[in-house]
Amino acid sequence: MFHPTLSKSGRFFFGPLIKFCEFMGNHFPAMLLKIRYRYVFKKPLDLKNPKDLNEKILWAKLYSDTTKWTQLADKYEVRKYVESIGLGDTLVKLYAVWYSVDEVNFDALPESFIIKANNGDGKGTNKIIRKADLTEEKKAELLEMIDGWLKRENIGALHAEPHYKGMKPCVIAEEVLPCDPGTTTLTDYKIWCFNGKAYYVWICNDRSKGGNSAHVMTYDLDWNAHPEFSVFNSDYLRGGIMPKPDNLDEMIRVAEKLSQGFPELRVDLYNVKGKVYFGELTFTSQGGFMDFYTPEFNMELGSKFDIKDFPVKK
Repeated sequence: MFHPTLSKSGRFFFGPLIKFCEFMGNHFPAMLLKIRYRYVFKKPLDLKNPKDLNEKILWAKLYSDTTKWTQLADKYEVRKYVESIGLGDTLVKLYAVWYSVDEVNFDALPESFIIKANNGDGKGTNKIIRKADLTEEKKAELLEMIDGWLKRENIGALHAEPHYKGMKPCVIAEEVLPCDPGTTTLTDYKIWCFNGKAYYVWICNDRSKGGNSAHVMTYDLDWNAHPEFSVFNSDYLRGGIMPKPDNLDEMIRVAEKLSQGFPELRVDLYNVKGKVYFGELTFTSQGGFMDFYTPEFNMELGSKFDIKDFPVKK
């Protein structure tokens, strides 16, 4: 459909429609989700008896208690949770956190670092910076970009994601993890967990420069590849078969520990030179509009948990 990180020209063209959908997301979320679901999947959204993974995510956004999601989907605040359950050694090194553009001090940072919006989706809200490239003009451009990230409004409204409303916007600067030899982007190990048990690993690698496309493949826990689970397209291209990581058991252990107490959670990890690094926790993968999986696989994933497992909305 459309995305909040559209180019300026794209937002100008689609601006009125985006504004309308943001209004609907803030005030009539169920109606917005029904409209978007029919647009994407060409069928009505069943919120009375949700069955597949998308339907259950959409139901949970509307009717379950998403209070914990606000902290745990926040790229800065989630670090406290990871520390609290004894997994602090998986955290990427944090250099700085800024709540105002006036707090930004590039001189205090190492020669290379990555900046991220705590409430961003990774598409247009993160950037690797090398100080050797920082001319005064470039610094001014980066400060303007960071200021824009901090002032973004209606985060999550297009997908009616309530947990983003409570996040206090900030920008963090972290260590840049090294890529594997022969690659230009990190490999994401996105582990699907239901009620604290891991089931599948969704691999994303070889991302495009803007992060809008990647090569993907789904593996079971025995590391059998399942291309038949996916619907490949220009955004989600078919990835090559990767060797089983030597420390897959450790990644599964970390993912299951992070997902304890949650009916549905995607745990995103990195694996760099045999060390597991925490990426993020995702409660609403693609807002609950995942069209990159087949209907059959979406149904299988949805069968792993029940909406009764979610806490009652307060």
